[in-house]
Amino acid sequence: MLLLLVMASSCSAGDKEARRRAAGSNPTRAALARVADASHGRSIFSRCAACHTIGKGAPDAAGPNLYGIMGSPVAHNSSRFGYTDALRRAGGVWTEDRMDRWLTSPQRFVPGTSMGFPGLADPLDRADLVAYLKTQG
Repeated sequence: MLLLLVMASSCSAGDKEARRRAAGSNPTRAALARVADASHGRSIFSRCAACHTIGKGAPDAAGPNLYGIMGSPVAHNSSRFGYTDALRRAGGVWTEDRMDRWLTSPQRFVPGTSMGFPGLADPLDRADLVAYLKTQG
């Protein structure tokens, strides 16, 4: 068990398959979170950066600034951004599980959202991105 934890914590984004093996043959979201790599999540965020900023106090773009998104109420992270009614009605807070479901398919998770992003199919990429978002605020 200790070897598994050491292996998982020392893996880089370039060693994605080793991280997959460390998560197990049919990994849960929690198992993927244990092997997630925030630095790889940062590189995945470059796709998000087409519409979102993530710096503290940074302006909104086509999408809201995502600094401090984890743990914040859905559709309330930026007081300046015009969230859709569909997203405001979703309610709740951005937990790891909820963000994972959102990143899988925003349109399926919140029908009527204006977010055109099709989602991330790879659960390890989603775990990496969530790990990165948790470091930002």
